[in-house]
Amino acid sequence: MINKKINHALIMAAGRGIRMVPLTNQIPKAMAPLNGTTLIASGIRELKKYIKNIHITVGYKREILSSHVMFNNVNTIINSTNRGNCWWIFNSVISTINEPIFVLTCDNVVNLNFDQLSLDFFDLKQPDCMIVPTKPVDDLEGDFIIKSVDNLIKSNNRKNVSELMCSGVQILNPRSINKKYKMCDNFYDLWSQIIKSKSIYCSNINPSFWYAVDNIDQLKSLNKNYKFENEK
Repeated sequence: MINKKINHALIMAAGRGIRMVPLTNQIPKAMAPLNGTTLIASGIRELKKYIKNIHITVGYKREILSSHVMFNNVNTIINSTNRGNCWWIFNSVISTINEPIFVLTCDNVVNLNFDQLSLDFFDLKQPDCMIVPTKPVDDLEGDFIIKSVDNLIKSNNRKNVSELMCSGVQILNPRSINKKYKMCDNFYDLWSQIIKSKSIYCSNINPSFWYAVDNIDQLKSLNKNYKFENEK
């Protein structure tokens, strides 16, 4: 019997956040303040409710961020300085993981039931990639999803506008990706390969809350309007 529990998650947190200067002159974007904690610490806290092993990619101001996430008890820290956002799939210890993992970004705040999302992935017969959609939000940039009636994704980019947008959450199997696809540095190139192989699907589950933080005003808005589940 297949174990339908996903045991790994990786948060991508290597970026600087140039549009959040001057805040990010002192700290990496992942450590931007959020209701008494930080973006990445809140993400780790939510993930630990469901997932045993948490991995983080670091880059800009990696020493500060590494110390911060070690304090929050993550399992693995991967230095991806000056690398693309999917470099770690092919070039780090994560490449040896032969089971599905959640992939998230530190600047997208989501409320999700990861156990239900895991079941959805297995119900879709473990595609090479499953992307979690959300509805577009005014003034927030993102990758639009165009899919067929059976949830097969036909395109995932910023050009073809649709009623669905990538939430920044996806599931994939690193070892399987290494076996099937050409090594690349960024997710646009990887998604393009998987779309051609017809093995990238859109999940049936959306976040109950989703917000992307790309500038100081958005960070202020998030701090004003977002409350953690146990604070509601």
